[in-house]
Amino acid sequence: MKTIKIAGVPEHFNLPWHLSIENGDFEKENIDLQWTDVPEGTGKMCQMLRDGETDIAVILTEGIVKDIVGGNPSKIVQIYVESPLIWGIHVSANSNFKTLSDLENKKVAISRLGSGSQLMAYVNANNEGWKTDDLQFEIVNTIDGAVEALTKGNADYFMWERFMTKPLVDKGIFRRIGDCPTPWPCFVIAVRNEILENEPEIIGKILEIINIKTKEFKKIPNIDKILSENFHQKIEDIQQWLTLTDWSQNKLSEKMLNNVQNQLFQLKIIDKKGTFDAIVKAD
Repeated sequence: MKTIKIAGVPEHFNLPWHLSIENGDFEKENIDLQWTDVPEGTGKMCQMLRDGETDIAVILTEGIVKDIVGGNPSKIVQIYVESPLIWGIHVSANSNFKTLSDLENKKVAISRLGSGSQLMAYVNANNEGWKTDDLQFEIVNTIDGAVEALTKGNADYFMWERFMTKPLVDKGIFRRIGDCPTPWPCFVIAVRNEILENEPEIIGKILEIINIKTKEFKKIPNIDKILSENFHQKIEDIQQWLTLTDWSQNKLSEKMLNNVQNQLFQLKIIDKKGTFDAIVKAD
């Protein structure tokens, strides 16, 4: 039995992995796939890949591209979720902020430096015509940290996946005043180079198993109810989310990588661009 460590956010996107693990799909192939939930998100997972704490990460595209360009010894092996991530832009329900324009020059809560919540704050600022150099950040680690920061006024707004944050809106803790979809596929699967070189067949088998699961995922009977119960979401919100979400079994194309890197470079999130071969395992 070969042990492989994998990390991902504790969100609805990753239920296919949990179902496959619980079903013994990997065990049948003599693979002990050990999942770690990482509520801190992409910045933390980049560090885990660098430190060898995880072998695989199901991770935000923009975050891992930035980190590989910055020296993370990993590669993207395929797209995991093709559709954009819809980032809700949230403020404290008791705040005076009403529109996106009210948030210019205000402090944004982020999980970690280099996280999706930070990178998308730059994308949103650019979309709104704000000076991205003026962005101020408060590191809050997790969504619970964001609740505390916004409630106490240590930060003014917080960007996080819209549907996972919806229960906080329903409870009157946050108000959502806008959305900012990613201009690229939201999640990819990244693997440490050492594992890619030493265990190519194992990685290939893991991808084969998860791709079978994601192809059929939406057809699983009562999947909306299962998701609703597991992630404490209203059934109608899950049903809407399912219509907006498309998993992928495809490689990241050079054209799409160029699109991501060009935007990150324009926003000064990266100061150089990496080659396709350095970032993506194409074959």
